[in-house]
Amino acid sequence: MKKICVVGLGYIGLPTSAIFAQAGFEVVGVDVNKKVVDSLNEGNIHIEEPGLPEVVEKVVREGKLRASITPEEADVYIVAVPTPIHEDLTANVDYVKSAVEAIVPHIKEGNVLIVESTIPPRTMDDLVAPIIKEAGLDPYKDVAIAHCPERVLPGHILRELIENTRIVGGITPEASKKAADVYRAVVKGEVMETEAVTAEMSKLMENTYRDVNIALANELVKISAKLGVNAHSVIELANRHPRVNIHLPGPGVGGHCLAVDPYFIVEKATEESPLIQTARKINNSMPHFVEAQVERLTAEIENPKIALFGLTYKGNIDDVRESPALDIAESLVKHPRLNVVAHDPHVREEQVSFPLYSFEDAVADAHLVVVLADHNEFKSLEIDQLKKRMKTPVVFDTKNCVPETNEITIYRLGDISQLKAIQE
Repeated sequence: MKKICVVGLGYIGLPTSAIFAQAGFEVVGVDVNKKVVDSLNEGNIHIEEPGLPEVVEKVVREGKLRASITPEEADVYIVAVPTPIHEDLTANVDYVKSAVEAIVPHIKEGNVLIVESTIPPRTMDDLVAPIIKEAGLDPYKDVAIAHCPERVLPGHILRELIENTRIVGGITPEASKKAADVYRAVVKGEVMETEAVTAEMSKLMENTYRDVNIALANELVKISAKLGVNAHSVIELANRHPRVNIHLPGPGVGGHCLAVDPYFIVEKATEESPLIQTARKINNSMPHFVEAQVERLTAEIENPKIALFGLTYKGNIDDVRESPALDIAESLVKHPRLNVVAHDPHVREEQVSFPLYSFEDAVADAHLVVVLADHNEFKSLEIDQLKKRMKTPVVFDTKNCVPETNEITIYRLGDISQLKAIQE
């Protein structure tokens, strides 16, 4: 095994390419976006991830990593393309299908084909294997076909790609071992072998567990608002129980995993998954719940200025995929009564459909700051600047990340029973 071809140079494919290149493999990364390809070949990257720019610059300079528009002959192929959902909430596996079909002209007996993309159960057996068979190769003997789901935390991807346990599911035991050995060359964590369908389901259940847990916390927020309880205090105290771990509430659930993966299970077992479906409905309702509180807070002000802080689905990253914060922003900027501006130090203006403002311009004469992402910058807000620049220094913190202070008014998502409208 000398050469690896990674198809898809996004948030997973690019770091994956980098760590294999760093380990000494010859790696060619493939992407349909020519700008991404040209940028990578110059040693630059198009995503924000701590430590990644330095690694990519080094391995490109050393000739270990380069990019191409089309796949090439290799010993190992890794597919790391997106799997979004259709409007009917079923999985869109077109990118996976296209990626495998693009590899087919180059694949040969003895190769390893790994799909890292998150996929519905039985995709490896029912979609990928038949494509290889149509190409004239036996998918159960000639090519080692396996699924190895990514399971990393944005902001810590380089470390977690190496240290986390990896689950490798082949369509045969032999495929599982060959694919697992690929990861054992770079992974320090345990590499576990299983069947393809089990690996597919394990990834989906990891994220579904978290989605359901967050839905419980978000439902608690609504209950607490009705009963006059501080949900954050309830969660903190409940989690003192040695076998309780309630997640944190927030403005919704986003990203390419938690907001999408549960639907892949529902698609395959609709009647058997009422809990999963209810959790999705609860979490999908949170942007509207936040918007209602913003309207409630500014009800007494004519043409209030609202500064939205954060558009990503989690803190300290630039990823706005399926972001509830972005949904909230896109809805509020269209509100006829509200003057809404947005500020996010991690997001580029080309990622969104509305202007972005600096901190100073966003808070100038603002009546309300709404924190929608827990960036480090918002965990250390300059309270003096808010007092100085805002018309009414009030913060609505949906991520419970702004430090306590008596100098300004702070409302938190889980403690809004005493929320009062702002008056000029």
